[in-house]
Amino acid sequence: MEALGRAALPEDAVRYRLFAAARPRPGGEALLRRCAEAIVVRFAPLLSAYIWQRQPFRLRCEPARGETPAHLGGRTLFGDNVEDEWFIVYLVREITREFPGLAARIDDNDGEFLLIEAADFLPEWLTPENSDNRVFFYKGELHIIPPLETDEQECDLSAAGLPLSQALTLLSRRSEEFLAAEPIRTAVDKRISGYPEKIQASFHRAHCYLPAGIVAVLRQRPSLVAAAVQAFYLRDPVDLRACCSFQTFPPDERVMTVVTFTKCLYAQLVQQKFVPDRRSGYTLPLPSHPQYKAYELGMKLAHGFEILCSKRSKVSPDSKRNVLSGPLWERFLSSLKEKEYFKGEMEGSAKYLERLRMAEDYFKQSVSKPEGSVELSPGDEILTLLQTTTIDLKEFEREAACLPPEDDDSWLEITPDDLDQMLKEARNESLPSSNEEQQEYDLETVAESMKAFVSKVSTHEGAEMPWSSDESHVTFDVDTFTKALDRILGSDSEELDSDDLDEEQEFDFSDEDDEDLDAGNQREDEEVSPNELIGSLKSYMNEMDRELARTNVGKSFTTQKKGASSVNATTSQSAGPDSGAEDTELTPVDVDMNLVTNLLESYSAQSGLAGPTSNILQSMGVFLPENADHAGSNKGAKA
Repeated sequence: MEALGRAALPEDAVRYRLFAAARPRPGGEALLRRCAEAIVVRFAPLLSAYIWQRQPFRLRCEPARGETPAHLGGRTLFGDNVEDEWFIVYLVREITREFPGLAARIDDNDGEFLLIEAADFLPEWLTPENSDNRVFFYKGELHIIPPLETDEQECDLSAAGLPLSQALTLLSRRSEEFLAAEPIRTAVDKRISGYPEKIQASFHRAHCYLPAGIVAVLRQRPSLVAAAVQAFYLRDPVDLRACCSFQTFPPDERVMTVVTFTKCLYAQLVQQKFVPDRRSGYTLPLPSHPQYKAYELGMKLAHGFEILCSKRSKVSPDSKRNVLSGPLWERFLSSLKEKEYFKGEMEGSAKYLERLRMAEDYFKQSVSKPEGSVELSPGDEILTLLQTTTIDLKEFEREAACLPPEDDDSWLEITPDDLDQMLKEARNESLPSSNEEQQEYDLETVAESMKAFVSKVSTHEGAEMPWSSDESHVTFDVDTFTKALDRILGSDSEELDSDDLDEEQEFDFSDEDDEDLDAGNQREDEEVSPNELIGSLKSYMNEMDRELARTNVGKSFTTQKKGASSVNATTSQSAGPDSGAEDTELTPVDVDMNLVTNLLESYSAQSGLAGPTSNILQSMGVFLPENADHAGSNKGAKA
């Protein structure tokens, strides 16, 4: 059931559920509703000031269904702004900290995306198949419930996820045993660090030349800017038909104002190239005009609001009901005052009323909606606000004369160096200077790292990258290798026959054929010892080396110096009586030098782009410097 529920989630949606960790009591649903109201009141200062990309964070009381007990749950579409998803993770963690009786689960269409964030530090037993109902936020900390061991039965690492009721029981009784490892908690905490201060940093304030009606609407409901940007960003030819005449927001009465976007919304709006229809009346000044960007942003935003109004539906009868009354609103408002939401502004002042309208907006959209009620479309809300709001054009013009400066949007441009720095920070690595790279760079590190990668045992799930060449040196156990060969090839001489050995006999010199055949007949019934088997393989490989040495393939390899290979050369001479002068000329291949040469050639061919060499070495903490010779030749060519 858990997997089916996860599969039903859209790609841009996050699901969150809060359960009572203790056993359900009579009247549990009523307690959950009161808990939901307390959560809204407690976190009102954060939620009221936030601009959501598509849908807000909203908790609803869900009744018990099957094995899933009654709980508080919700689902939020975050669209292109993934920061909404991680802000919800922060909220859920803080809710479990403020309300320690609640245990929370959070997932999306990828499943346990918290584990994906900490993938480098997960225990080996934890897989997507067995992670259901094992990952919880409880008392403000991340908990992971491992497979349980009993006296009679060992831990089954391939077992599926836990039943939810069992997981909640374990959390309530033994939560300290299931606290996630420090690196895992650190990885998740790092991703959501900076909140709640990060909320203000995610905003971008820009000047926009807008119709007075839109200015009045945004004064009442600042969050409608998200719906308008989405309408423009996802427009189609049918939507643009309404923008030929602009019946709701004509361009006649426009004023300059400041609009607050999120950085994601601002980027979506400013990066799209769009030319308005001539019939719309929206004209743009020359790009050299000092306020060209404000005119362009206002034109795009006006198109979004007009598209929303063109999709209006019949207003439901309960849409005009007064929801800003009753004990829940009173508690909501008093909580805002206690948490310094109004920042000391005098009651009735312009700043106070602006923040009060934001709080009312959030309360109407996220708190006061009855469960199961029809969602009111943004177009209906805009038209309703236009009917109930007084538009004072002269007041807007006076405010336009003394607008605060807009924010700098240089953050839209990211240089390759900035991107590299961001990737380094994501991997918790420091970016060394070019001088440090040249001083500390060692070719032996490259060779050792690649050997460690090759010698790493892999499975059908893929190869595991060794963290560092220092952690897993290349070792060769002769006894283990011999026993492995003995098990594979068998001890009987008949089992040692293979196509390769047959080919070896065919290519042997004629003088040796009879001798080898007689020797083979004499030892037909004898067992071949492991040492003899290794010797046979070595002589076979030496014969192949002699043949390859006389070809272009053999000449393409870098060999060791003669002084360094005298021992090996002496050993190889004793392999056969007829090898003669050929053996003295045969020198061993320098494996490390050939490996490094090939790696550097492959890295140079990447021309600074991603490739197999850089990917493998960087995953093991080895960073190759830039090809200074290649860079110098390019500069010389340009000069």
